[in-house]
Amino acid sequence: MPPPQDPHCANWGVVVAQKSELTNWASSEPRPGGGASGTIDNMTTLLILNDPPYGTERSYNALRLALALAKVEGTEVRVFLMGDAIGCAKRDQKTPDGYYNLERMLKGLVAKSIPIGACGTCMDARGFGDAELTEGVHRSSMAELAAWTLECDRVLVF
Repeated sequence: MPPPQDPHCANWGVVVAQKSELTNWASSEPRPGGGASGTIDNMTTLLILNDPPYGTERSYNALRLALALAKVEGTEVRVFLMGDAIGCAKRDQKTPDGYYNLERMLKGLVAKSIPIGACGTCMDARGFGDAELTEGVHRSSMAELAAWTLECDRVLVF
């Protein structure tokens, strides 16, 4: 039996389910976005971040989701930083003790070989040089974002 749909998101077709529910689907039922029930066949998710690293929690929550998705077997995650979100990739961030640090979160994704692109035009507009990027984050472009968008099964914008 398919997992329940969230009544608040029914018009969008958003499915709410725990991993255990996904693995318990009858094998004859198709699963949204993937192969046979109970499996995730290389589900690819692109997360596009627009908000600044601090001041709102959108970028923080997007990176939390990226880290959670990266732990799921059979998934591939990509992250694209644009607008003020390129500040998330600023090298040598120093945040107060007990406060989240987005550079550390990005390093966690890099350690899992998650590709992270930073919009080059957005970097230039903010006087942000390549040497200021956290190791593992690369200067990217709209062409790469377009390619990633076409290649991915899901695109989430924060």
